[in-house]
Amino acid sequence: MNSKLVDSVEKYVKKQIEEYKESSLDHYDFWEEHVKYVYDESMLLAGVYGADKEIVALGALLHDIALINRVGEKKDHHINGEIIARGLLTKFNYDEKKKERVLKCIYNHRSSNNAQSIEELCVADADILAHFDNVQMLLNIVYNKEHLNGREAKEWLKEALEKDYNDLSVKTKEKYRYKYKKICDYYLENR
Repeated sequence: MNSKLVDSVEKYVKKQIEEYKESSLDHYDFWEEHVKYVYDESMLLAGVYGADKEIVALGALLHDIALINRVGEKKDHHINGEIIARGLLTKFNYDEKKKERVLKCIYNHRSSNNAQSIEELCVADADILAHFDNVQMLLNIVYNKEHLNGREAKEWLKEALEKDYNDLSVKTKEKYRYKYKKICDYYLENR
């Protein structure tokens, strides 16, 4: 793995996140709330599935770069992220074939159903698993962005977690079934 390149991209992403935090109204910390979880989970999956760790690392670090840079609408962040990442990786003189593989990880990260390679699958599944690792991020959305009451919040969370779980690849779904069940039991059981 080209650790120097991965470190450079990580520094770039963290710098962009700091700029976002300082200038945005919500001061959202993409690194602490989401990207680090995606990176960690994707690297674990890359090890388990025998994926190219360099491709996965770069895809995970850059998967939400359009949101971080506030380019376009959220629904198109995979498209805009691919464009931003292409420019960045070209600036680093990254190998063309590898660059295309990273860009596909970014473009197809929104669902494992879109994945066409094991590297894309690792990034897409990790993007979902990050929600399981940081359920508080989802709760923040429920209460601070959606402004839902207790019952509505529980229903929203149930639907979000179920959708996420169903979007995982079959292999990853089996591996994380227990964690999903524990999260649902903890946050959704009637007390």
